[in-house]
Amino acid sequence: MLPRHALHSIAEIRRIERAALAELPSGTLMHRAGQAAAAAAMTLLQLAPPGAQVLILIGPGDNGGDALEVAAQLAQTDFAVTALIAGSIPPSRDAQQALQRAQNSAAEFKDCAFLPEIPSIQWALIVDGLFGIGLTRPIAGVYRSLVDCINLLVCPVLALDIPSGLDADTGNVVGPIGGAGSGNSGAAIKAQQTITFIADKPGLHTCDGRDHAGAVAVAMLDIDAQHFDRNPASMHLATVGEFSRSLQHRRHNSHKGSNGDVVIVGGAAGMHGAPVLCGRAAIQSGAGRVIAGFIGTAPAFDSTQPELMCRPVAQCSFTTTVVIGPGLGNSHTALAALRKALQSEARLVLDADALNLIAADSALQQTLVLRTATAIMTPHPLEAARLLGISSAEIQADRVTAAHRLARTYRAVIVLKGSGSIIADPQNNIVINPTGNPGLATAGTGDVLAGIIGALLAQGWHEWDAVIAAVWLHGDAADALVAAGQGPIGLTASELIPVVRRSLNRLSNQYGAVR
Repeated sequence: MLPRHALHSIAEIRRIERAALAELPSGTLMHRAGQAAAAAAMTLLQLAPPGAQVLILIGPGDNGGDALEVAAQLAQTDFAVTALIAGSIPPSRDAQQALQRAQNSAAEFKDCAFLPEIPSIQWALIVDGLFGIGLTRPIAGVYRSLVDCINLLVCPVLALDIPSGLDADTGNVVGPIGGAGSGNSGAAIKAQQTITFIADKPGLHTCDGRDHAGAVAVAMLDIDAQHFDRNPASMHLATVGEFSRSLQHRRHNSHKGSNGDVVIVGGAAGMHGAPVLCGRAAIQSGAGRVIAGFIGTAPAFDSTQPELMCRPVAQCSFTTTVVIGPGLGNSHTALAALRKALQSEARLVLDADALNLIAADSALQQTLVLRTATAIMTPHPLEAARLLGISSAEIQADRVTAAHRLARTYRAVIVLKGSGSIIADPQNNIVINPTGNPGLATAGTGDVLAGIIGALLAQGWHEWDAVIAAVWLHGDAADALVAAGQGPIGLTASELIPVVRRSLNRLSNQYGAVR
């Protein structure tokens, strides 16, 4: 079994930290954090010449204490260290000891009056130690000016624990719902790398987090494992380890029926491409047979993927795995097909227009909730907002809670799509997906994702594994295409499909078992 990647909430981390502090000498955790951060800084500075300028931003809390430790250690190297004290150092013994060590070093100390000079200096590295996970108000005043100044510079930024201004639980920039459109919206440091302490945080991997945190490294500070055991993570990051148990080799003694059927329902007039993309993804993700049922006039066949069987929806049987929603529309025929799917015992993937129809119809909602067979819902934030009767801004304000609420309300496995897609089930399991990039923000990529999920379900995967794997593979394909220079600008949904196929085969060969 591959290891899991835990994500801990602020409350969980606080409990672990308190337990560790109770049994360690004063200053131990802060000193360890400073050592880990200084090592990360040295890695970022490995190509910088001797005497290169390093700016360390020191805030008024324990995060500032960690930054003081970094200043003391980097000042022992060949680099010129400037420590900018932004606010008063906390009176805690740990922070005061760190301050004394930094003051006894070669670091040059400045206060916020130094801010106008910052843009005129060529910095080899900036270390952000302004605010940590305790920040609850938008960054304002001189701190806001400092953050805005740093974000305009062209140099590497290393954030300590979390980029200042980012919420560690939600991934939002700390501030009111409404973001940049509100009068007192917040700001956050944009880092190239974040070294986060004790445990990884969900906010580094979803919503604004991925734009601000950069590459994330975790320093557990040698805290005794018992403290993590007593405070287990409420969330995990999607990795191959989350779904490796379902990866499988194909048996020689098999046939198309061994790999399951997928029925895709959608394709109203003007939207035939959606079920076609979904069907192509399902075929190339391993389904034995794929049928596309069209609400509008069914094409004779798909010339690019002739293996895809195209039929009027009336000729489709909803008995195995059904993906409904891509290009479905809102006609009476679409509504009747959705009602039939919900009343069936099929393993069901609900996407796009199927979600909008459910959101608008309490009878459909009740039918969904009472189903005994698997249901998977894949909303984007606006669809999620309709399903919960709130605004999309409220969904984005706390994506983890929104996904959890959807899972409980509809008794379904949820994929809340977006940067750092959230996967949730009614049993309180939460996974955040780290793969993917802005290339996925284009028409048709959701149809491809729905097809991958359907194909894995048809092959007998457990629904939880199938959803995590599909979302991970989908994002991983986009990352591979961007690495090859084929995006993110102009990346198309159909380009993802063969890359997903290659990745699924590679992983199955590496980790799969014959079943």
